[in-house]
Amino acid sequence: MMKLPAPTSISLLAASLALSACAVGPNYQAPKVALTPGFHTSIPVGAPRAAPLDNWWNGFGDPELTRVVERAEAQNLDIEQARARVLQSRALARAAGAALAPQAQASGSAAHEEQSLQSPIGEIGRHLPGYQRATDEYAIGAGASWEIDLFGGLRRQRQAAIAQARASRDDAAAIAVTVAADAADAYLQVRADQARLDVARRQEAIQRDLVDLLTRRGAEGVASDRELRQGVAQLEGVRATIPPLTAALDAQLNRLDVLMGAQPGTWRAELAGAAPLPVPPALAPGDGPADLLRRRPDVLAAEQRLIAANARIGAAIADYYPKVSIAGLLGVDSIDASQLFVGDALQHQVTAGLQWRLFDFGRVDAQVAQARGGEAEALAAYRATVLRAVEEVEDAFSNLTQDEAQAAALARQVAQLEIAHRQATQAYEGGVLSLIEVRDADRDLQTASDQLVQARAGAARAAVASFRALGGGWRPPMALASK
Repeated sequence: MMKLPAPTSISLLAASLALSACAVGPNYQAPKVALTPGFHTSIPVGAPRAAPLDNWWNGFGDPELTRVVERAEAQNLDIEQARARVLQSRALARAAGAALAPQAQASGSAAHEEQSLQSPIGEIGRHLPGYQRATDEYAIGAGASWEIDLFGGLRRQRQAAIAQARASRDDAAAIAVTVAADAADAYLQVRADQARLDVARRQEAIQRDLVDLLTRRGAEGVASDRELRQGVAQLEGVRATIPPLTAALDAQLNRLDVLMGAQPGTWRAELAGAAPLPVPPALAPGDGPADLLRRRPDVLAAEQRLIAANARIGAAIADYYPKVSIAGLLGVDSIDASQLFVGDALQHQVTAGLQWRLFDFGRVDAQVAQARGGEAEALAAYRATVLRAVEEVEDAFSNLTQDEAQAAALARQVAQLEIAHRQATQAYEGGVLSLIEVRDADRDLQTASDQLVQARAGAARAAVASFRALGGGWRPPMALASK
């Protein structure tokens, strides 16, 4: 540090302000990703109504589903953690901005000192006229310092911090999108497991009636003992399918409770009553792959990390150039409190400082290379995020289309098998068909009914996945202030 006269400091300050508009390093340019105008898989449009992306769960027309999703959004602990990370990153951005402004502090002190008469100074001073062993000192002062951002290194750091804070904000939005979709998915699986249990129990009742019929006919000598035992075995086989379905239902209920930030079992009673599987709404047409770049929060977060990486290059390059700072001190100092604010007690100092890593350019080279490598990594991560986003949409659209087609075919199959089952049972009671044919009709109906429930649940879950893949469920928060 070297002291300069006030005029020199003022000249330096003026020159610094003139140069402060400069910022070394590359300015951010949004990357171009080659995408087709539309998706290769057509958007399914079979549902009677379309749902808005912002709150797509309302489009299912199921109040319980809406309550579940909104409760998860309000209480989920992953979302709460993400919000806390946003607060941290915003604080870091404010700290980076504060580094651009002058730093000031005030100080004050009052000291009393009594000199030892046995010390070298005391031994000499005690023999001098007017020597006072005890002394007081009072001081009040204010100081300020400012690192002048001549080449924009601090501003690049601030840009990086703001971009990182925005990335945290978008990450939190991505988690909220995922939580809403996971809550809806778990709810749909609950309803699907309940429907499959209903199918199994209805099949159990049918098989139990068949066993009763065989028992009566065996007592009449019409049915054989072998037929009765086969019927009982079929009944036990149906009963064996119920425990795994019950366990799966319990697991999804527990999953829902955790997603809603509650201990497993908290909301079980509310969801215990079986309800119809909701019909998924249609997807609003018009969005294409390019819309994902501004709609999906994970893509936006990846771009913000790329912006931060780009700014860090400039911050690293700024170390090639000198750093200039100015510091000042103004205060009063006196050994007499009554004389503290007189003119002779006034003291001041102005200092200009210069730091330059002139003989450390090898390390600066390495830091710049590291920053450029970080940007290359962030760019690759951004492009990969975009491609994965398009992949998720294509997969979800395909699953939704095929599950809906499968469900429609299975619905027609079940309708025919129900008729065939009634006819087979009546024919068996009239002695026209054998028990084997009745049992085959039972098995076919059970299998097709269970497959129909799974296909409808798959279509509903694929619709949820489609809304999630499109970035649905995200209401953008207020933009992070750039100042």
